[in-house]
Amino acid sequence: MERRDVGSNDVLIEIQYAGICHSDIHTVNGDWGPQPFPVVPGHEIVGTVAETGADVTHHKVGDRVGVGCLVNSCGDCTNCRNGDEQYCANGMVPTYAGVDRDGTTTQGGYSTHIVVDADYVLSVPQNLDPAAAAPLLCAGITTYAPLRRWGAGTGKKVAVVDLGGLGHMAVKIAHALGAEVTVLSQSLKKQEDGLRLGADAYHATSDPTTFEQLASRFDLIINTVSASIDLNAYLGLLAVDGTLVNVGAPAEPLGLNVMSLIGGRRSFAGSMIGGIALTHEMLDFCAAHGIGSEVEVIPADRINQAYERVLASDVRYRFVIDTATLN
Repeated sequence: MERRDVGSNDVLIEIQYAGICHSDIHTVNGDWGPQPFPVVPGHEIVGTVAETGADVTHHKVGDRVGVGCLVNSCGDCTNCRNGDEQYCANGMVPTYAGVDRDGTTTQGGYSTHIVVDADYVLSVPQNLDPAAAAPLLCAGITTYAPLRRWGAGTGKKVAVVDLGGLGHMAVKIAHALGAEVTVLSQSLKKQEDGLRLGADAYHATSDPTTFEQLASRFDLIINTVSASIDLNAYLGLLAVDGTLVNVGAPAEPLGLNVMSLIGGRRSFAGSMIGGIALTHEMLDFCAAHGIGSEVEVIPADRINQAYERVLASDVRYRFVIDTATLN
């Protein structure tokens, strides 16, 4: 794989760590349709600046930086001008499996170096552990964005569906925002972890009494599951004007009875990462509150094994590749 030459507004990053996201596995397995193989996954990237273009002023050689899920957008549409580059009306450029500005396929962070437009390179605070910071560039912003958008904070009751790579970040961030946090998981096997990470309560959804006990309780539910769930059952847990936000991206359609919404003026929404400014805000917030991902750092020759373990829910809570082992 070759990277493009460093342009006038580009940054060459020597990658140190790259997180493994479920999206990587969906892409590799073709769950979201045909892909432009060969593709190098990875959009949770932390490294150091190795070279900058002549016009770059806000990054310098040696800086700790990160790259998340997008590496370009049009910059001109209403969404881009509003700081929502991830919803670019002309199509944002994903970090991998997308079409780059030179017409080539973008390639991600399972690599030693990457060249990225400086406007999409993020400053990573020095007090964050770089391995634990890498998943913030996807899992962190994916959960921070809806928590901020729907007002999670003091006096709000927030539920997080599943305690995985996304879910554990949602718990940490919602707790730091001041919300009362409940984890809803299939079983109680991760209950101790959930409470340690900041949850106030933990309930097993395999117990049918859970849905009776918690009916109409929550202002906000963040669903992090990338598989089908009974939406109507979870909507019943919302208070009047509550919102269920999907951040997990299942390959199959989800079923919904509209009466589950009408009965409590409830909302069902979706959210996808965040713009560059919001991602910077998230990184600063995590640095201020000492929030990083719970990670297991692995060498590159264990990536396939890590994929299998992710699919088996056998990770607490994010695999991160030490990219030095690619050499």
